[in-house]
Amino acid sequence: METVLPQQGGAARQAAESGSEMRRDVNWWQVVFIAAGSPALVMFSLGGISAVTGTISPLVWFVSVMIGFVAIFTYAEIAGMHPNKSGGTAVYGATAWVRYSKIIAPMSIWSNWLAWSPILAIGSGLGSGYLLSIFLPADHVLNTWQLTLIDLGFLKNDLSIRINTQFIVGTILMVIVWSIQHAGISRTARVQIILTLGGIIPLMFVTIIPLFAGKVEMSNFTPFVPLNGEWNLDGWGLMLGGMFLAAWSAYAAENAVCYMSEMKDPRGEGAKAIIWSGVLCVVLYSLVPFVFQGVLGTEYMLSPGIVTGEGVGVALASMVGAGAIFEKVVVIMLTFTLFLAIMTAMAGSSRTLYQGGHDGWMPKFLDKLNENGVPTRAMWTDLAFNALLLLMSDYLFVLAVSAVNYVLFHY
Repeated sequence: METVLPQQGGAARQAAESGSEMRRDVNWWQVVFIAAGSPALVMFSLGGISAVTGTISPLVWFVSVMIGFVAIFTYAEIAGMHPNKSGGTAVYGATAWVRYSKIIAPMSIWSNWLAWSPILAIGSGLGSGYLLSIFLPADHVLNTWQLTLIDLGFLKNDLSIRINTQFIVGTILMVIVWSIQHAGISRTARVQIILTLGGIIPLMFVTIIPLFAGKVEMSNFTPFVPLNGEWNLDGWGLMLGGMFLAAWSAYAAENAVCYMSEMKDPRGEGAKAIIWSGVLCVVLYSLVPFVFQGVLGTEYMLSPGIVTGEGVGVALASMVGAGAIFEKVVVIMLTFTLFLAIMTAMAGSSRTLYQGGHDGWMPKFLDKLNENGVPTRAMWTDLAFNALLLLMSDYLFVLAVSAVNYVLFHY
């Protein structure tokens, strides 16, 4: 059990300056901002969950986020035992399993990384879709051209690997995230604060305004049954299926434990960072789906643009009832929310890769920090892997695969 914090002077300081270990540069509230992309994930699968469950989707989200909230208290305790570990719960899982199985132990890290890393591709794809939708008409050549490389219709209808404008813009967004984080955890925290002000806060206002303006129609929650129309075995199966998909997003507050080795006082402040991240998730995962369903209704929620996630930004902006120009401003702000999630995903998943390489669970070349104490090779691996995922035409398919890996990691 690792409980000894590194010395803050002498050899440890020299090691930090040489880039051989991570720098303790952030406190608990900065970690909350770094992990603030976790509640933004509600925008990724808002439509997908409604397509599976129907009017009960807000209940699915609430139950799921409360399960995740209860779990973070356990993670907080474990994080206090391992203040020198980065990478979060996946690393703790591997440490616990190693005494029983050297096969299952690394699966904890692989499954967690394969679940978290695709947020970069999904978020970048949705973000580029948001931007293209507000600046260019749907029939514009930049929105319609596509070069199909491989047809994957045998896996899922209309699934393919292709190059289009959405892929190009999404890749640029990921490179920007990589560049920001390359400069160190402190810079990442500062940028996350700005993105939170520009993304999460507007998301809360867009959600709260319709609530107080009386736009939430309770008739949009009736009949309060699963999509099949009744609470029978199939209905409960749909609810559990929705919770399965929601887990990938709703449990995301645990991301805050990825930065214990970079906190100034992880033993004293680690639990505070994790719990406040959880509180933020509970608020947004409870409020956003409820208002979204109450204003738009199930029929609108099942439209293709909402199910894929690409139309969620425009739909949220339309709930405010403002003019076309203000609507575009709101969509841009909501794009900041997606950018926030991408930042959180790269920060957390790269540290999981780094710690896995450091402990011998993953390839050793990942055990490398740059002069700013950042796992550069792990970040390059994230970037390359997600550039490949960004080529896929169906991001909901990528999300479903990620959810399978996430639940496999947990259970």
